[in-house]
Amino acid sequence: MKSRATFLGHSIHQMLIVFPLGLLGTAAVFDLIHLGAGAPGLAEAAFWMIAAGIITGAVAAVFGWIDWTAIPSGTRAWSVGLTHGLGNAVVLVLFAVSWWLRRDHPAEPGTVPVVLSVAGLALALVTGWLGGELVDRLGVGVEEGAHLNAPNSLSGRPAMDRGHFPPPATGV
Repeated sequence: MKSRATFLGHSIHQMLIVFPLGLLGTAAVFDLIHLGAGAPGLAEAAFWMIAAGIITGAVAAVFGWIDWTAIPSGTRAWSVGLTHGLGNAVVLVLFAVSWWLRRDHPAEPGTVPVVLSVAGLALALVTGWLGGELVDRLGVGVEEGAHLNAPNSLSGRPAMDRGHFPPPATGV
């Protein structure tokens, strides 16, 4: 099922999710290092990474919602997408509360904001797996007819067009 929101032939949501996942995940790791080693610079970096991760997560969520509304209700993909989206909303809330609690002292966040960021990361690992399930197993955001020799998305040809490539091997 091809993504509803695309840019240059690719799913916008799939392009954007790397930012919040990387920013928020790294912020949680920096928080843990800060707790263990007392590195205030890493805690302050985590503060700004959380802010950027929340913003990029909200933008990615808009495009994820656009794609989810195209999935037929009553399907496993619709249910997995709903759980994925709601779970990611909770991830953003956990990080937003963590950010809010540390705003007055970003270099010394205390334990609760760190626990919230680590909990957010743990949940993001689950919701990220659900996103992978949507794409890799259920084919959401994958162009119909996609194959290993599909033409470039900028070519204007459908993915199922084999052009000059031979048909796939059927034997072992």
